[in-house]
Amino acid sequence: MGKKIIVVGSGIAGLSVAVALQKMDMDVSVYERASKPTVAGAGIIIAPNALKALEPFGIAQTIKERGKPSDGFHILSEQGKMLNKLTIPSSYQYMYSIHRKDLHNILLSALRPNTVNWGKNFSHVIQDSQGVQVTFEDNSIVTGDILIAADGIHSPIRKQLFPNSSYRYAGYTCWRGVMATKGIPNIKESFFETWGSQGRFGIVPLPNDQVYWYALVNAKPNDANYIKFTTTDLFNHFKEYHFPIPTLLNNTDEHQMIHRDVFDIVPMDKFYHHRTVFIGDAAHAVTPNMGQGACQAIEDARILAEYLNKYENITQAFANYSKQSWNIGKMAQMNNRFLISLRNKLLTLTPQVMIQKQAQHVYNFETTK
Repeated sequence: MGKKIIVVGSGIAGLSVAVALQKMDMDVSVYERASKPTVAGAGIIIAPNALKALEPFGIAQTIKERGKPSDGFHILSEQGKMLNKLTIPSSYQYMYSIHRKDLHNILLSALRPNTVNWGKNFSHVIQDSQGVQVTFEDNSIVTGDILIAADGIHSPIRKQLFPNSSYRYAGYTCWRGVMATKGIPNIKESFFETWGSQGRFGIVPLPNDQVYWYALVNAKPNDANYIKFTTTDLFNHFKEYHFPIPTLLNNTDEHQMIHRDVFDIVPMDKFYHHRTVFIGDAAHAVTPNMGQGACQAIEDARILAEYLNKYENITQAFANYSKQSWNIGKMAQMNNRFLISLRNKLLTLTPQVMIQKQAQHVYNFETTK
């Protein structure tokens, strides 16, 4: 008899692993605390490593058809000077931008009907040699052989099983928004990040004449000044940056902006506990650099599914499932003008061959086979 698998969380990680498991003819059910599909309005970048992980399930092609392609990231100074470009290696072709809601819908549509059970808020888990039992706040109970915790950086499951796990504040706070580009002339089609004295600002064109932007500013955690920031405040903060940054902020409505401090988690010694395994942000939340957070979640899903399919012994499958989270970003978060000048000079001198080598490492994805 095949394994019965319970997934808690219907974000990108949870839905991706459910799709992968179903494609391997495994019995999987997803439980989500929200009463219906709801996704925050932000963009997402699907890099070549994630596309390769999704290829066997027919999802990669759909993303290519609905997303907006780019051959890399331009890195600019606050005056708009090109510092360097992270180019996608030619063997990988493109990365694609897509609205997070659209990606969520693509993954949902790839699942069998009634796979996702809505309105199920996790309460606690009990596990033993026979199986795992999950209780929800409505007192309903489900049992299975494996629990996959895909319930995000603030994972209640991780808090129960690893009560001493802790978060790390990244040192900066973040604003994000999605807006229509209609009426704003000369918006470039390329993806770029601007690194300057007031913080980092990224612009990612989306399909359907929309653009996703994000801003990162060094700050203390829960900084009262930044918590109160309006779009006007953010405009004033970045008004000296190059076009179209001030224009985008000046045309963003208040309800289109999302704000939160940026955290990751102190890496756990292992990403499993008896019959429970953690994926995505629940396992190794990383700061939003290089657009790899969601991509790592997708890779997690593919690799975990393959190991569960390959090994009958759960412990062996879990032990072979491992992901190395990595962090890039402190270099991009400098705010000392002298250091910025030095860093920018170094970026302009960095040979493309070195950048290509790093990109090759980041965007490579190998299956478990």
